[in-house]
Amino acid sequence: MLLAFLAVAREGSFTRAAAQLGISQSTLSHTIRELEERLGLRLLTRTTRSVSPTAAGERLLRNIGPHFEEIEAELDALSELREKPAGTIRLTASDHAFKSVLWPKLAKLLPDYPDIMVEVFIDNALTDIAAERFDAGVRLGEQVAKDMIAVRVGPDLRFAVVGAKPYFAKRPPPTTPQELTGHICINQRFSTNGGLWSWDFERDGRELKVRVDGQIVLNGTVGILEAALDGFGLAYVPEDVAEPHLKSGRLMRVLDEWSPAWPGYHLYYPSRRQASPAFTLLVDALRHKS
Repeated sequence: MLLAFLAVAREGSFTRAAAQLGISQSTLSHTIRELEERLGLRLLTRTTRSVSPTAAGERLLRNIGPHFEEIEAELDALSELREKPAGTIRLTASDHAFKSVLWPKLAKLLPDYPDIMVEVFIDNALTDIAAERFDAGVRLGEQVAKDMIAVRVGPDLRFAVVGAKPYFAKRPPPTTPQELTGHICINQRFSTNGGLWSWDFERDGRELKVRVDGQIVLNGTVGILEAALDGFGLAYVPEDVAEPHLKSGRLMRVLDEWSPAWPGYHLYYPSRRQASPAFTLLVDALRHKS
């Protein structure tokens, strides 16, 4: 019963909790009702859109949650006794990080370890991995919180400002970052904090952040590139994403001399007393070897 309550309280959803536990929603709902009747307290507040703990539920979650996490960690540690590491690892990564860094290394690792299951949530927001119960995330080095353990998993990364040739047929290319304010640009919004991403530039030790404006706001690299290819404005994308289209002539690059190399992708995760063998193996496989 307590495991059922913890799953629903953490997931904020009977649907997701039931899937996690491998039981039906009706069975899970019945189990929670039995627990609430046994305690004589309502533990969860249910609405048509969400589920959240009551004050009593918050207290129970706060007091028993850490103990169950210790038990789960110890059970994971027992996998050391197996011949090969096993277990489920939940990761979050941006679409570009997944394609350029994460997937190429996972594709090499996983065939040799069939008992390791990796669940990857593609999300361009700055996800709170502790709150969302991910084991780790992959983000640019400058986006990793200081209290996280960070392991470099990719090389330095440059961003490119690009636009389709039809776009430049109507407007002269910008020669400085400040001139971007007079151009139509494709913005990116982080769903976590709702803010638009400022475009970062550097030249001769001078750093600039430019807030651009335009008709379209997207939250992923794939969509931003497509909009740029169709001539809807200038885009700020990883250099490797733009490269094939620069070579083919569909896109043109500007402000190249203002685009420095930034710290590449890092795997980040909270400090833990004992990582599972599967997680340790994954970290070693993803580690960038310069």
